Amino acid sequence: MTGASILVYAERVGGNLGEIEKLLKGPLKDFSGIHVLPFFHPYDGDDAGFDPIDHKIVDPRLGNWADFKRISETHELTADLIVNHASALSPEFIDWQEKGDASEYAGLFLTFDTVFPNGGTEEGITSFYRPRPGMPFTAYEVAGKRRLVWTTFMPSQVDIDIKHEKGQNYLKSVLEALQSGGVKVVRLDAVGYAVKTPGTDSFMTPETLEFVEEITELIQSYGMRVLVEVHAHYTQQLDIAPLVDLIYDFQTAPLLLHSFFTGTVDRLDNWFKIRPNNCLNVLDTHDGYGVIDGGPINGRPGLITQDEMAFIFKKAEENTNGHSAIASVVPQWFTLPHQINATLPNIVANDTAYTIMRAVQFFLPGEPQVYYVGLFNGMDDVELFNKTEQGRDVNRHNYTPEEIAVALEQPVTKAIIALARLRNLPVFDGEFSWTVTGDSSLRMGWVNGDDSISLEFNTSVDAPEFVIEVKDASGTRSYDSVEALGNAE
Repeated sequence: MTGASILVYAERVGGNLGEIEKLLKGPLKDFSGIHVLPFFHPYDGDDAGFDPIDHKIVDPRLGNWADFKRISETHELTADLIVNHASALSPEFIDWQEKGDASEYAGLFLTFDTVFPNGGTEEGITSFYRPRPGMPFTAYEVAGKRRLVWTTFMPSQVDIDIKHEKGQNYLKSVLEALQSGGVKVVRLDAVGYAVKTPGTDSFMTPETLEFVEEITELIQSYGMRVLVEVHAHYTQQLDIAPLVDLIYDFQTAPLLLHSFFTGTVDRLDNWFKIRPNNCLNVLDTHDGYGVIDGGPINGRPGLITQDEMAFIFKKAEENTNGHSAIASVVPQWFTLPHQINATLPNIVANDTAYTIMRAVQFFLPGEPQVYYVGLFNGMDDVELFNKTEQGRDVNRHNYTPEEIAVALEQPVTKAIIALARLRNLPVFDGEFSWTVTGDSSLRMGWVNGDDSISLEFNTSVDAPEFVIEVKDASGTRSYDSVEALGNAE
């Protein structure tokens, strides 16, 4: 895909797919693609749609597959294949609970004895990596017997046995539904946890990479591209990038915060030297603002140190008046949160620095994607957080059509839309280069024949600056402020 995309929850951007379609035809027409986060039935389960009761239908409160087909005619559509699990309320799981081995879905869900047929040791069980506290399985009543079912994330999210024929057929049926709805890119959600391999932590193991290759080949046979989401050490990103069409660049995000909080650019320079080109370029996401992706993991050095990670969290806490420290969660396996639960504009607390971060995102090779809250320059939704007590909800505001109209008039939002417009220029089909021009300054640019575009920026603490210059057949034009960029043609 050329150009940039947006990442949305259908229910949180105007309330339904119809409102999103209006935006894509109107003020957001310069974006080429859209990723709609889980819109399956129901979109408002225990994990904001990532626990579908029916993974093959659109929640009718949001719209239907016909709405997606229309959107896909003008925009590349991305949707999730939730590889690791389904809902404990799904008809398949309920049928298996009732009938056990007599159920047509017997084998679809992963049990303890499937992974440990000869019994599990304490060491073997506790070695499994889990992103939540506690053990990775839950006791369920199945045909009158207590069974331990794998639940990597939440007790209501029951893991699928992706090695069993029933599990494979389930995933194929979901892919067929996505294809029929006009989906062109499939994001493999939680794929890093899908393969359980005793004797390892079962996260991003060689067996996981083998499965990624297999399911990528399957998805591509349906004429769709594959996007893999893995929050892991940067070397694991480098390992998986050649296996798929797109891999998330979760590293640039924390490195940009490091640059603006310390007035340096050397860590960005180091990452640019090894960064894959088939990246989905992201900063903020629906899961918060990742930091651990740039740091050391399991004794392996990171692109930034743990002390530098701690400094990022400290600055974020200051800039959010202490709220990010309240909303962010420290997992059992680490001494720092792995993500900042706050909106990016709140974390950065400087419109110019924030706009530069977006410009870097748009200038890097790959495909830029902007989360809807960041696009609308959103502030922390403390009210929603207080209501749900879920840290990530501070970055998941429900925008009404009226609020969107107001947001679209903000200079920062106009500047981001202008970046999307610039990203459609033919110059981005040319050659990319960058140069470090000082301790706190860097130049990025593209050249395609006689056309060129450049971004020069300075990350000096409290005094960020930038200038974007475009040269093509229509002449030379430059933009050196948020307001000027917002008016770019």
